[in-house]
Amino acid sequence: MTKNAKIILPRRRLLKLAGASAGALLLGGCDALNKNKDVRNILSSAETLHKRAQRLIMDRNALAREFGESDMSPHFRMNGSITGDTAEYKRHLAEHFANWKLRVDGMVARPAAYSLAQLMAMPSREQITRHDCVEGWSAIGKWRGPQLGPILDRSRLLPAARYIIFHCADRFGPDPYYESIDLIDAYHPQTILAWGMNGEILPTGHGAPIRLRTERQLGYKQAKFIMRIEATDDYNKFGKGKGGYWEDVADYAWYAGI
Repeated sequence: MTKNAKIILPRRRLLKLAGASAGALLLGGCDALNKNKDVRNILSSAETLHKRAQRLIMDRNALAREFGESDMSPHFRMNGSITGDTAEYKRHLAEHFANWKLRVDGMVARPAAYSLAQLMAMPSREQITRHDCVEGWSAIGKWRGPQLGPILDRSRLLPAARYIIFHCADRFGPDPYYESIDLIDAYHPQTILAWGMNGEILPTGHGAPIRLRTERQLGYKQAKFIMRIEATDDYNKFGKGKGGYWEDVADYAWYAGI
């Protein structure tokens, strides 16, 4: 075994170790360990190493594996929130999203708002991919929607923009769900705003009217019930500063690459 081979763990082993550690902390209620500054620094360093290693060994446009229709899971479980919680979302749901619009703003030259009909009329990408949940289960489904990159190009990102924030309609208690990705993943060809699933309109339980599909990351990065997309120079400005809801409340890794 070479020196480099000893440094970079196989991807699945790394994910299993990370998942086992996170599960032990959450299920065991190890608050003292979870709050330990040294432990947090070690986990943060490991996340940075994982991200840098993956960026070095993989082409930025490398595709996640795509499957055939015969590989699709007979049941794709609903996970996390199964509907949006805000009064605005409930009104749009009752109206079948006829008056819903996706806002694109923040560090852009041209803020925009798109109806569901407009998003569905855009050139779309259809992909059959595997959804890998941090809880340990996987499912294969077919997703359809416009690529995120061209939508961002329409609004002309400002030079300082580095991250994309997804503001969502679901909540866990008082905290709204949100997620973020960097521009490398935002412009990946398989990163789409999915309005379709398995040949039908995206069901409410899977994130209607649209959800993010960024296929080289774990399931909790696939934000559902998206209401607004915001370009920013720093995700630390949002929530509790770690880039996403689960990152904030449970110390999930911000970069969940697989």
